[in-house]
Amino acid sequence: MRLPIDVSTLSFLAASEPEPMTEHDSDRPRLDRDGKALFVLRIVALADGQAEILAVRLAGVPPKGIVQGAALRVRGLSATPWSMAERSGITYRAEAIEPVGAAGAAPAPPARQGA
Repeated sequence: MRLPIDVSTLSFLAASEPEPMTEHDSDRPRLDRDGKALFVLRIVALADGQAEILAVRLAGVPPKGIVQGAALRVRGLSATPWSMAERSGITYRAEAIEPVGAAGAAPAPPARQGA
């Protein structure tokens, strides 16, 4: 089950540049159900004086202009819990990630300060 994440009170920074995902048994690009290439982008989510690094998957053409430390706008972020044998985790996926200041991008919301 894909769970939507409300990003309205979060700020995001790029921890890495987008990297192509590959199949485990080869160097072939990993594709989503629609046949689009998958990329992973590690981002830092900031809120209430805390930070968490998320590996977020994106489908299609990787966003341009993302460098480490860049402020980001994230749209359509969701989390999907998974479990396989004795392993489990959460996969994060976004519809779009773009650097703040890119054409058409709204400014990132300010991080809320903890008391």
